[in-house]
Amino acid sequence: MNDYLLLMHEDAADAGIANDGARWGAYLAGLRASGGFDGGSSIGPGAVFRQSGKPAPLSVALGGYLRVRAASVEDAQRFLAGNPVYEAGGSVEIRELPRD
Repeated sequence: MNDYLLLMHEDAADAGIANDGARWGAYLAGLRASGGFDGGSSIGPGAVFRQSGKPAPLSVALGGYLRVRAASVEDAQRFLAGNPVYEAGGSVEIRELPRD
């Protein structure tokens, strides 16, 4: 199994669905039942730092993340079903966490 992050962007067409607590509760219960869920959180404000030179701009598009386990990125796509951001027409980015 590989580790993946599901990065929820704050671009949902329907913010009411994307931020609905009951939908998130049901979705997270399903993730826990899948056995492939390793946690997650919303993402608050922050800052970007660089030792020298101008840092890249802070990414304001990200609103939260989930960590899941799956055999492949295609397999990780199954975790999109029921995700309130995805279901509300928003973007969810799937990124592998390689074991270096």
